[in-house]
Amino acid sequence: MRTYAVDFEGRLPIDGYAPGGFRVGGRVHRGPLALVPEGIVAWRGPPDFGPLVERAAGFDVLLVGTGAIIAHPEGFTTARALLEAVGAGVEFMSTPSACRTYNVLLGEGRRVAAALIPV
Repeated sequence: MRTYAVDFEGRLPIDGYAPGGFRVGGRVHRGPLALVPEGIVAWRGPPDFGPLVERAAGFDVLLVGTGAIIAHPEGFTTARALLEAVGAGVEFMSTPSACRTYNVLLGEGRRVAAALIPV
């Protein structure tokens, strides 16, 4: 089987996830993590979606990884309305699924962002 290197055009893919954190760009990050086209942004997790809303013009879809199970994060109703008002779609999924989907979309050159709650 042939394999091909993926060029992420300078953007950071998610290298891995584990209970309590993530590895991105070779560095370990504990707690919630937000990735936007510019890179990693400070995010405390729900209900603090302000940093993502502020950057919503830079991405077309936000993947919200809700931990081990799919759930609607606390305080997200207003943030979702603001994101959709600027044209950003929002998808909820488990965090492992969000990490994989983020990397696939990133590899396709899509304008994707992720808000990830650790498993």
